Amino acid sequence: MLSCLGLRKDYVTERGAVAAVAGIDLQVAAGRFAAIIGRSGSGKSSLMAMIGGLSRPSAGSVVVNGTDIWDLTENELAAFRNRRIGYVFQFASLLPTLRLIDNVALPAMLSRGPGRNGDAGDTYARASALLAQMGLGDHLDAYPSEVSAGEQRRAVIARALINDPAMILADEPTSDLDEQTEIEIMDELLAVNRERGTTLILVTHNLALAEQAEQIIHIARGEIVE
Repeated sequence: MLSCLGLRKDYVTERGAVAAVAGIDLQVAAGRFAAIIGRSGSGKSSLMAMIGGLSRPSAGSVVVNGTDIWDLTENELAAFRNRRIGYVFQFASLLPTLRLIDNVALPAMLSRGPGRNGDAGDTYARASALLAQMGLGDHLDAYPSEVSAGEQRRAVIARALINDPAMILADEPTSDLDEQTEIEIMDELLAVNRERGTTLILVTHNLALAEQAEQIIHIARGEIVE
């Protein structure tokens, strides 16, 4: 599912070039739950951004489901991200002027074309079903400001699933939530991984969450450590 080879990310600072990610080789099998752990500043989020096609590597390759994503054109990469990768970020990242159902439907509406994803009615029916699956069936018309932080995060998971992605990237998705809500959100992500067979890659500071993973990747100073 995921293969990274010689992956590197350099940033230029007043003190010179700094390697946030310093030549990482990484493999994650299809359908696996992998956790990336490490201290703040270790390079976890930089690695995740390159894996997700959001930040171009300084060197190296990222192959997702057989596609070397950084060989794609900008438009091809945007389409690939939309169709094949689902994102759950640290903060809910919902558009505040759209209802929950609109937020969830948006990625599918953007990728909709002749012979793909059906019509708008089909897209909204799927968005409604995903929100109901996340326990938000009574909040389809609510705006993000009208629901709790945990409910917003469930809506983000629904949005991440709307195009049936091969892989979900979750970057500290529960760090701002209370313990009970954190458990509930992780249960939803694990259900997606186990029931749908969707590859799940989670960045977390929480070792208890990481210990549930089949593969733990420990990052320090931009490198994988044992």
